[in-house]
Amino acid sequence: MAQAMTGYRDHREGSVARAIEERTARLPSDTFLWAALGSMGLSLGLQLMGKQQMSNFVGHWAPAILIMGLYNKLVKIEGSD
Repeated sequence: MAQAMTGYRDHREGSVARAIEERTARLPSDTFLWAALGSMGLSLGLQLMGKQQMSNFVGHWAPAILIMGLYNKLVKIEGSD
């Protein structure tokens, strides 16, 4: 078990991931929440306008945005490496 944990620690973030994390760490955490709520509101608006396919597409953004916010929060708290 200890060997598996040290193997995990040997892996480091790539330069692209590190650059993205540095930039998104500057965003307030509630940015992702507001973006997700905005996508749900936009989805509702599209649904009311009768654009069901576009509404479904936009409505599926909310979970992805919230997951990105969760990842961002974890990186802020725990660090990426």
